[in-house]
Amino acid sequence: MPIYLTSAFSFSDVSDMDAIYNQETDGYIYARMAAPNADAVSEILVAADGGEKALVFASGMAAITTAVFALVSQGDHIVASRTLYGGTRDFFENDLHRFGIEVSFVDMLTEDVRERVRADTKLIYTETISNPLMEVPDLEKLSNIAHDCNALLLVDNTFATQVVAKPLSLGADAVLYSATKYLGGHSDIMGGAVVGSAGVVDKIKRFQTLYGAILGSHDCWLLARSLRTLELRARAHSENAMRVALFLENHPQVEKTFYPGLVSSPSHERAKRQFENRLYGGMLSVDLKGGERAANALLSGFKTITFLPSLAGTATTVSWPAKSSHRFYSRDERLKIGVTDGQLRFSIGLENVEDIVSEIDAALENL
Repeated sequence: MPIYLTSAFSFSDVSDMDAIYNQETDGYIYARMAAPNADAVSEILVAADGGEKALVFASGMAAITTAVFALVSQGDHIVASRTLYGGTRDFFENDLHRFGIEVSFVDMLTEDVRERVRADTKLIYTETISNPLMEVPDLEKLSNIAHDCNALLLVDNTFATQVVAKPLSLGADAVLYSATKYLGGHSDIMGGAVVGSAGVVDKIKRFQTLYGAILGSHDCWLLARSLRTLELRARAHSENAMRVALFLENHPQVEKTFYPGLVSSPSHERAKRQFENRLYGGMLSVDLKGGERAANALLSGFKTITFLPSLAGTATTVSWPAKSSHRFYSRDERLKIGVTDGQLRFSIGLENVEDIVSEIDAALENL
């Protein structure tokens, strides 16, 4: 598809423009509102997720914040998972109260979510695979609770992707993505996406236009390129991660390995039931026995595995949640939810898996 580097579109006459504004005919007016490349990649996302409509955004956080602001108002209440990407948690905990929106954080694996829902609850928000503990909530149960209470279920599906899980088929009203991660997959774009029912996406669309959060045409073109190889990449990431998780689970320097594909994971049965293709994603975390000292030493011992505050590129990388994605949590809150000082999160890449295991093993042996 061509890249349409066009900011505004001309009309043959006023009636032509009126017909597009009134949605009586297809067409484009101004690239902040809609553009050919954005529509093209949105069609791919609709097909991949099994939704009705999709929107693409300038970043994952743009997708999350715009969607939430579109679906709640002053005086509304949100029930959210206690373990979320740090930026999302920061938004929920430290920003929404300025607009009169209250958020209750819930352990969706152990608490009764229904008991935390109130008359003014409008959203239940969670992640398919939580960041960084790799917990998997029961999405069908959450969707039933939300809909029984006239609320919506929003699910961040970034870690899983459509290849591993399809939350819309489990009852979610919309799924959100940081397209910077697996959907892009090559560490060369910044983007976000929302896919869902027409009614929900249409509400979000107005705010996307108002706030100017649409993804640019060149990045849309790159995202469409990447989606053509998503299934191949997601399978390889998942298969490699399973092999690495099994190795780490049995290593004497590792206190605990977090990966839903492991039988030892408290989320394994839910993941097996909800996930597709017997895949569990490319992300895993470990608690090291030596705590912060060991984490720092391990990072220093890697040769090709880079320390990177992101994920899901072609190469294996490692991040330190306490120092990056979850640095906005207080230490007490981090420890309470299980994000320890010595916890490292691995994004397992597409290299030969024996090379990945060998490098991690060598670094661990030097602790």
